[in-house]
Amino acid sequence: MFGQSIRRVEDQRFLTGRGQYVADLPMPPGTLEAWFLRSPHAHARIASVSVEAARAAPGVALVLTAAELEAAGIGSLPCNAVLAAEKPLVVPPRPALATDAVRHVGQPVACVLAATLAEARDAAEVIEVDYDPLDAVACPDAALEAGAPQLHATAPGNLAFLWHKGDAAAVAAAFARAARIVSAEIPNPRVTCAPIETRAAVALVEDGLLTLRCNGQALHGIRAQLAAAMGIAAEEMHLVAPDVGGGFGVKNVAFPEHVSLLHAARLLGRPVRWQAEMNEDFSGAAHGRGLYAQARLALDAEGRFLALEVDSVAEMGAYLSALGPHCPTNAAATAMGGCYAIPDIHFTVRGAFTNTAPMEAYRGAGKPESNFIIETLIDRAAVEMGIDGQSLRARNLIAALPHRTAFGMEIRDGDFLSRLEECARLADRAGFAARRAGSAARGKRRGFGLTCFLETARGTPGEWARLRARPDGGIEIAVGTQSNGQGHETSFPQYIAHLLDVPMESIRYAQADTARIVSGNGHGGARSLHMGGEAMRLAAGAFLAHARSVAARMLQATPEALHYAEGRFNLADGRGLSLAQLAEEEGVLEGEAAHSLDLITFPNGAHAAEVEVDPETGEARLLSYVAVDDYGTLLNPMLARGQVQGGVAQGIGQAMMERIVYDEDSAQLISAGFMDYAMPRASDLPGLHIHLREDTPTQANGLGVKGTGQAGCIAAPQAVMAAIRDAVGADVTMPATPEKLWRALNLPA
Repeated sequence: MFGQSIRRVEDQRFLTGRGQYVADLPMPPGTLEAWFLRSPHAHARIASVSVEAARAAPGVALVLTAAELEAAGIGSLPCNAVLAAEKPLVVPPRPALATDAVRHVGQPVACVLAATLAEARDAAEVIEVDYDPLDAVACPDAALEAGAPQLHATAPGNLAFLWHKGDAAAVAAAFARAARIVSAEIPNPRVTCAPIETRAAVALVEDGLLTLRCNGQALHGIRAQLAAAMGIAAEEMHLVAPDVGGGFGVKNVAFPEHVSLLHAARLLGRPVRWQAEMNEDFSGAAHGRGLYAQARLALDAEGRFLALEVDSVAEMGAYLSALGPHCPTNAAATAMGGCYAIPDIHFTVRGAFTNTAPMEAYRGAGKPESNFIIETLIDRAAVEMGIDGQSLRARNLIAALPHRTAFGMEIRDGDFLSRLEECARLADRAGFAARRAGSAARGKRRGFGLTCFLETARGTPGEWARLRARPDGGIEIAVGTQSNGQGHETSFPQYIAHLLDVPMESIRYAQADTARIVSGNGHGGARSLHMGGEAMRLAAGAFLAHARSVAARMLQATPEALHYAEGRFNLADGRGLSLAQLAEEEGVLEGEAAHSLDLITFPNGAHAAEVEVDPETGEARLLSYVAVDDYGTLLNPMLARGQVQGGVAQGIGQAMMERIVYDEDSAQLISAGFMDYAMPRASDLPGLHIHLREDTPTQANGLGVKGTGQAGCIAAPQAVMAAIRDAVGADVTMPATPEKLWRALNLPA
């Protein structure tokens, strides 16, 4: 079954309204509803919080403030990022409820538990908080300037860290001998993940364990973070996730609201439920990207790349989220320079605290920023040197394999030049001049962009899986990675059916339950098949070895004499036993495996976009989009293509319309919902023609897969922006809104 495009079995459930998300969970009588009072200020001291009226309000069972949490010994949410920084990472306390001050709009200040949501909201309105407003700062560059408002006493100058990687002396020497130096200021603005299902959770005490049913992406990691904040052992907690309506990174971590919910459930002995409203997620969850780079590329006289230098500032927000500092540093560094042979790279990042929501991983987590930097510089170099952009890329793409990058990673597979050439052909670059002339005749400006990308896929190293046969003939596969919309209920049973040579319908998939899943690192970093698939492959081997030994004993034969096919072990004389018969005899027939694999895979490809811009309005229309990508071996090509299309749509959104905006003076959130935050609709997108090539499988795992989850989001922004710059003949930053394009075309530079 490996390589077959099987339709997603879970879609029947989702499309007919039978999905079960947190909001759909059946709740027992006595369940309380939670509502959080949030800060309207970006920065203010808290002089007092008066909750007496709220506690006396109808239906209210409990009102929590920081004082109650502190009295219970509850601490701060941890940051798990580890940086080898020149100036070490500063991790200020991040309380579940604000203590002495609030540091961003939307920060939780109090939690109200009541019989109904309406009663909880009404009670929250009578809480009196005495705020002493302070000056705020939203811009990361401004936050690092002398005299800027200070967020934390432990972080002088609002500096969260100073981190760098690479040989600065070698880079300086390369720039000294360069025939051409190309420089650019390259912002990658803050955006939000905006999953269709907002954050939600139910907390309760069940079977003696503090239990959280939440829409998380990595439950074991979230459990560890929450246990640290609660001051208890992780084994005292049970986390379960039902269906999850998208995550894209933001649901990889614990949030302050989870802590208050768990404490309330423990204190009252009653279930409590919470579902964020969309504006609460916009202001109080976490955002992504937010890297602002000053970048330089050194080239010789023939256009060969000599060195890359990137000096950047990364937004961290008011507090450090669990993985936030990792994204613009360790993760971004793995993809810095893209799929080009660049001998020397030096990369510097300064993390800045600002009065904004914390930053966290968002689909790609640093890799989109790195790819966007090098591809933007290449386009600028092509213009300045009068060299065709495709030719400049072709002469610098990695050719000889294995290739060791400037930062020491070894790339062992890929045919980068073939992807570039095929993409140009399939996008009909040769016919673009005629299409451009046709647009010009209608008074429009047409542009073509052709760029490359390199992802570095792995996520958290290591994974666990277990196969267990049931007497009814079914087989359960439990694995520590986790779906939030990718199609694991189809692809994982498909893979196990392939390994065991049994009907796919006999496979049952278990995930996202810390009581049933021994360990696991969840979803993130395009790791599900790379890490989870390898664990399943090893577990299937252990399962068949166990089954073979049982069959040999029952049939009084040597294991070597048995032939396995179609779920049965057979002897030459015709005797045999099925897996169901073996399970019935043995009681427990299973195979379990865990690995600590830490190898990175390198999904890659080339993408081409074509746009048309109306000079009178600045409106840009994306006319066509073509991709030629290498994800190694494909388990289910249809699902892989869908993953890439989804990522491409998100990348297009970032390029053309998406941006989280804070007021520069007050740090008030301006784009606090979909009235002010634009996202692409179906009408904004052309057909996304994704061509997948399997001729260079990876050796990093036993499946040959490289990972598709993030690549589209990594590749699309630079392709679309290259087309837009080509159309308007000027440098434009993301998002390329109609106003920006109109100004570029109609106002003097």
